[in-house]
Amino acid sequence: MGSIFCNQCGHENTKGARFCSSCGTEMNAHHEHQTEGLEQISLDSVADPSSAASLVVTSGHRAGTRFHISGALASVGRHPDSDVFLDDITVSRRHVELIEGPTGYGIRDVGSLNGTYVNGQRIDDELVLTNGDELQVGKFKLLFLVSVAGA
Repeated sequence: MGSIFCNQCGHENTKGARFCSSCGTEMNAHHEHQTEGLEQISLDSVADPSSAASLVVTSGHRAGTRFHISGALASVGRHPDSDVFLDDITVSRRHVELIEGPTGYGIRDVGSLNGTYVNGQRIDDELVLTNGDELQVGKFKLLFLVSVAGA
């Protein structure tokens, strides 16, 4: 049986694998969705005016899916009860939390196995998010957008 190598981490995988067994990258993806194109989308077309913030999936099998974030705490993970449900083995059941604070939303990794990245940097502590930040949770990349409606 042949093997294929992951373009992201170089790990050797069995031929026909859909995702890298090391980093979770989709093996048959011909191109990675780029955040740059999505940042040019009008916020009116993405953010729900009744919601303080939105997460838009930019890569992964749910690309294009939009999650509206509201309330003091939003959970992100593979657990079906998560506010942002990302069903993939690279995502921990309880992966990350978005916490609303006086300066906006912050993000906190809650002990995930693969870690959480904001703008390509792994976070170890709580971090305040800004409009346009790119989050990576497992193999998923999400764009954080803040609604400016009513501002």
